[in-house]
Amino acid sequence: MKGGDGTVSSAATSGPPPSLEWRFSQVFGERTAGEEVQEVDIISAIEFDKSGDHLATGDRGGRVVLFERTDTKHHGGSRRDAEQMDYSVRHPEFRYKTEFQSHEPEFDYLKSLEIEEKINKIRWCQPANGALFMLSTNDKTIKYWKVQEKKIKKICEMNIDPDNLPTSSSPLPLVANGVHADKPHDYLSKDFSFPPGGFPSLRLPMVTSQETSLVARCRRVYAHAHDYHINSISNSSDGETFISADDLRVNLWNLEISNQSFNIVDVKPTNMEDLTEVITSAEFHPIHCNMLAYSSSKGSIRLIDMRQSALCDSHTKLFEEPEAPGSRSFFTEIIASISDIKFSRDGRYILSRDYMNLKLWDINMDSGPVASYQVHEHLRPKLCDLYENDSIFDKFECCLSGDGLRVATGSYSNLFRVFGTSQGSTEAATLEASKNPTRRQIQTPARPSRSMTSMVRRGSESPGAENGNANDFTNKLLHMAWHPTENSIACAAANSLYMYYA
Repeated sequence: MKGGDGTVSSAATSGPPPSLEWRFSQVFGERTAGEEVQEVDIISAIEFDKSGDHLATGDRGGRVVLFERTDTKHHGGSRRDAEQMDYSVRHPEFRYKTEFQSHEPEFDYLKSLEIEEKINKIRWCQPANGALFMLSTNDKTIKYWKVQEKKIKKICEMNIDPDNLPTSSSPLPLVANGVHADKPHDYLSKDFSFPPGGFPSLRLPMVTSQETSLVARCRRVYAHAHDYHINSISNSSDGETFISADDLRVNLWNLEISNQSFNIVDVKPTNMEDLTEVITSAEFHPIHCNMLAYSSSKGSIRLIDMRQSALCDSHTKLFEEPEAPGSRSFFTEIIASISDIKFSRDGRYILSRDYMNLKLWDINMDSGPVASYQVHEHLRPKLCDLYENDSIFDKFECCLSGDGLRVATGSYSNLFRVFGTSQGSTEAATLEASKNPTRRQIQTPARPSRSMTSMVRRGSESPGAENGNANDFTNKLLHMAWHPTENSIACAAANSLYMYYA
């Protein structure tokens, strides 16, 4: 069933929207052929702000780089705009704005542990007075940053030409009160003489500010609250609080208070030998500031309501898919571990990514996912090899479009997948992070099949197999973000930031 019948009607009545045609937009930090990538330059976090006008990336060297959108909403009459009239959307363009060093490498002397500077997550906060605010974190420390334009002040219009000032080859000795020892204590120095006729006018020095410069300042540091590595930070919709999560705990912070946090989730058992699962990701509900969700290494998602108790040791809802009988193996729990969860913009759905699949969950239905999209099913015969080279532990992120009609996630060989979520949609695109994203496009996506639970499964085909391209496990696309209001995707391939639009 296809929705391209030429009639103008809503997707709900005319069927699924047509598949998007993705085009290359921009690349920042493009590698030349044979160029070796420095470890510190590899991008480790990507995040759009709520307006979509700013994009932030973090890297393994502890730096945060900001980009800002430059294309205007109103098209002019230029030739370039005329050439783009065939497109249904304008071409989004970003430019480099600024960068700053967010984290430095540290050493925990108490635990004899090195704390690397790698940025794990970035989250934008509400802007104020023309300044941008954001949170960034490494394994142990969260920082609250303010980025603002500052005017550079200069003194100009001096009355005296500095080139004509008297100079002395040997400075005279000074006494304690600051005057010369061998001179009379008069206030007018004899080295200074008025020109004949005096000064035509006395100009006082003036302070001018003609240039502006972007300054990043760390407002607060939230430290010493996590014994394990921080894997998530998430802002609340109230604009005042945020959560941070590590393997065993979720803490609640107030942006204005850096020396105190509240532990709201604690899954640490009394005896660590009884530990069976850890927290892998946590996310605040986009609308309700009292609700949040966190995922576990066992493939489950728990929705909690902070109004129920101070320590949310019991969940409101549990989302997990029952294990198929006879399918258990050594790798079952490893590939079931959820690496990332995201709420849809309206908060109705949760998107989760495990090693093999993308799953879409309705928060009103905890019996199972409403849709499942197979990303790495073609790698199932290679799980032993993936375990040997540790690729099976790679943590891929996922993202949803602002309208909730599509989802996306990364894969190996710098490929990423885009799936349509509408009822009856067969959209399942495979794109490459390069200037020619459709070079490995699959022309005949698999038809969706329905199981007993009305769950849609798509994308079981092997990306790149039609061109004979073997999977390159060294080039992995782990981090990506979807523009909040437009069909525009930013994704990281090593140290390069690629952007696409449709």
